[in-house]
Amino acid sequence: MGKAMRLYWGYIAVGALIVAWTQQWGLPVIAALSVAVFGYASFQVPVWCGAVNRDGRTYCRNNAYGVLMGCRNRQHRWQKMKLIVLRSKAGDVSRAVFPTAKEKFNAFLAVGGLVSGFAAVIVPAITGG
Repeated sequence: MGKAMRLYWGYIAVGALIVAWTQQWGLPVIAALSVAVFGYASFQVPVWCGAVNRDGRTYCRNNAYGVLMGCRNRQHRWQKMKLIVLRSKAGDVSRAVFPTAKEKFNAFLAVGGLVSGFAAVIVPAITGG
């Protein structure tokens, strides 16, 4: 139970974030949960690496943590983040960062957490509430 909780705690944070928005919890709670969900999906969720191998046609299937991070291979550690920043080809970026449906779902969670955090902070500032 301990290892599963340590690996998948972010999904509990996603559920709590959904409840926080529907029950209109306070801004600090929503912002903290949003940051937790974004951080978990970006840097800690267990996924495949997905970095481009040396042959340039296949993608690494080693275990990694986080949608943005690579596996234990030194060359792969920052390759996905470099692909996003350098933007060589959109197809290469999407295949490297989102090789399977699980990575696509976790990327959706990361973007959702980021949007939720912005909405929790900016919307009240604009509307005065």
